[in-house]
Amino acid sequence: MEQFQLYIDGAFCEAASGARMTSVNPANGQVWAEFPAAGADDVERAVAGAKQALNDPAWRGLTQTARGKLLYRLAELIEAQAEALGLIEARDSGKLLAETAGQARYVGDYYRYFAGLADKIEGATLPIDKPDMFVFTEREPIGVVAAIVPWNAQMFLTATKLGPALAAGCTVVLKAAEAAPCTMLAFAKLIDQAGFPPGVVQVITGDAEGCAIPLTRHRDIDRIAFTGGPETAAHVVRNSAESFAVTSLELGGKSPLLVFEDADLDSAVNGLIAGNFGASGQSCVAATRGLVQRSVFDQVVAMIEQRCAALVVGDPADAATQIGPLCTQDQMDRIADTLAKAQAQGARIVFGGKALDRPGNYMAPTLVVCPTPEIETLTVEMFGPVMSLLPFDDEAEAIALANDSDFGLGSGVFTRDLARGHRVAKAMRAGICWVNTYRAVSPIAPFGGLNRSGYGREAGIDSIHDYTRTRTTWINLSDAPMANPFVIR
Repeated sequence: MEQFQLYIDGAFCEAASGARMTSVNPANGQVWAEFPAAGADDVERAVAGAKQALNDPAWRGLTQTARGKLLYRLAELIEAQAEALGLIEARDSGKLLAETAGQARYVGDYYRYFAGLADKIEGATLPIDKPDMFVFTEREPIGVVAAIVPWNAQMFLTATKLGPALAAGCTVVLKAAEAAPCTMLAFAKLIDQAGFPPGVVQVITGDAEGCAIPLTRHRDIDRIAFTGGPETAAHVVRNSAESFAVTSLELGGKSPLLVFEDADLDSAVNGLIAGNFGASGQSCVAATRGLVQRSVFDQVVAMIEQRCAALVVGDPADAATQIGPLCTQDQMDRIADTLAKAQAQGARIVFGGKALDRPGNYMAPTLVVCPTPEIETLTVEMFGPVMSLLPFDDEAEAIALANDSDFGLGSGVFTRDLARGHRVAKAMRAGICWVNTYRAVSPIAPFGGLNRSGYGREAGIDSIHDYTRTRTTWINLSDAPMANPFVIR
């Protein structure tokens, strides 16, 4: 049985209450690890430690360049431990080891990117419209950040929050998901080894009532960066009213992927498979609304059916596996319920549609053909390997169907017509549009959505400013007495 601890104020520790939780390996249904369940007392300690560290000369007195060097060191440590981190995440969440280890290696580039930006956070002198006044602005750390990450892409989603927050000089309370948090608790050891002063980063986990609610309600939290579902996000926003914390939300999606008749169909089918079966469908940008032009619809369905017959579903640690187990039994139950409703509405399951008869949370890759856009699988985020396809006749209908959603995170277009690619991408009401590719990310490219997919952007050069506040300084250069104090000037 693996044992993990919280990381509070520079020390590894148990929860104040002594409460512990367990992690079940989704590949076999067996408990493999234990970890502390943080409560309100632990949240209080973590936030107090972060607040103290924010103003401690050991952190606040560092130059911006020195902060960047700490992030460079963290990147090196992550890459060196990528395989070990990936193995923990694969056991904890069921994600493929090839993906978890590869993602851990890649996020090193995120920390390097923000390390390079740390000493490029600049203010400005203002050409003020008043004589004898020198006015300038500076960007200061926004303060104590609550970074809340889900289990499904935790190394990546942590990097997009922790990287810019630390580069900006903030301190962070990182709250890992109560399901599969062990990778984050192991990651805390690397933060410690990198040499960040005590209290700059805290890593905790626990349930909503004991941990998440006290954290998001805490009056000393200045910024909340949340990734999760829209229902939980609504609670986060309400909780932030206690502190007026600046909040960003990266939420779920029902991303449309449009395939036009002139597309390279081999490439388009790969895009649909990547968008639906990559990460076993457990992705916020999953392309779960496949919109295919009617003239090639049957051909695309046949191509997907042929390719998916050879997909390997199995142990996430096996290099040959392409689809692993789902993280929780709740996901399995939600998918079964949604598929039953879709069939009752007239949808046709071409293949899959059932849990596999083996230990663990294994769901067969599933293809659903939908006669109308109201089918349940086209409207509900399921977080599993379920692809739904709907035909369209022309470009105008494709755009209308794509934008007929409460979500707006990802989108995709496959076409050989460059003008159409630009035109349709511009018409998409989504934060991201991929043309003739899908599910690509980079530290250089902003990531985020709109509507029920949230607000704010992570990654990209501007994201570091979201962890700062602008301070304006006025200096009177005149020797003359100050003017009439009863008149603003």
